Amino acid sequence: MSDDLNRDGLEREIKGMGKEAEGKLRNAAGGLTDDVSEQLKGKGQELQGKAQQNVGKKEQDQARKP
Repeated sequence: MSDDLNRDGLEREIKGMGKEAEGKLRNAAGGLTDDVSEQLKGKGQELQGKAQQNVGKKEQDQARKP
């Protein structure tokens, strides 16, 4: 059970890192093209990725507790 939580948490954390990276790229692309809407979408995606990473870390922490 705890191994499942740990593995799921790690997967969620990695997916969150990917989402955050995509958001940063989208934000940067919007900045280069002066597309404020794209910048905001990128920033939102970054925040979603960070939140997803935090959830994954919490799941891993829970799996490690006796």
